[in-house]
Amino acid sequence: VVLTVSSSFPEKGLNLFTLNRKRGEVRLTGALDYEDVRVYEIEIEATDKGTPPLSGHCKVVLEV
Repeated sequence: VVLTVSSSFPEKGLNLFTLNRKRGEVRLTGALDYEDVRVYEIEIEATDKGTPPLSGHCKVVLEV
């Protein structure tokens, strides 16, 4: 299964998180400021290597 981030709100949240594409771990890479942004929404899509490839998606919501 291959994971990709399809979008993030706010967009600058893409720089604050990393996604392990094989294990699905989402990790924080920077500091979060409650007064700056209170909620991050990250859209993630998973695609398998079947023929034809199947995919699914989810939304990760992080409240600071």
